[in-house]
Amino acid sequence: MAEAEGLKISFEAPGKIAPETLEVFPYTLPELKVGHIPKQLITYTTQEFSAVCPFSGLPDLATVTIEYVPDKKVLELKSLKYYLLSYRNVGIYQEHATQKIFADLQKVLRPQKLKVTTLYNTRGGIDTTCVIE
Repeated sequence: MAEAEGLKISFEAPGKIAPETLEVFPYTLPELKVGHIPKQLITYTTQEFSAVCPFSGLPDLATVTIEYVPDKKVLELKSLKYYLLSYRNVGIYQEHATQKIFADLQKVLRPQKLKVTTLYNTRGGIDTTCVIE
């Protein structure tokens, strides 16, 4: 466990994030006409994401939106829920959390296109939105 600078608030290190919980299943989409396979955009959104600011020790709450065009795999939703829940007690900066989510999803899905957006709740009068694609 780590501690926020000058505080006694404990939180877990980023190594506690659990990408191994992410499960996928095969993506199959029939051709609509000869040689034409449509691209499907899949979007997941949750307002239940939380992590811990490693500087202050305070919770960072966010809406996470994941958009992707699958290639050969689709993400199983329960596994995504458990994966995002693994951030709950982890001290990680907002920008790094967004980047980690993107990297873990990219690795397991290998999609044609991937975009991760985190919209964090206002803190100290400042809104933060992180986008990576």
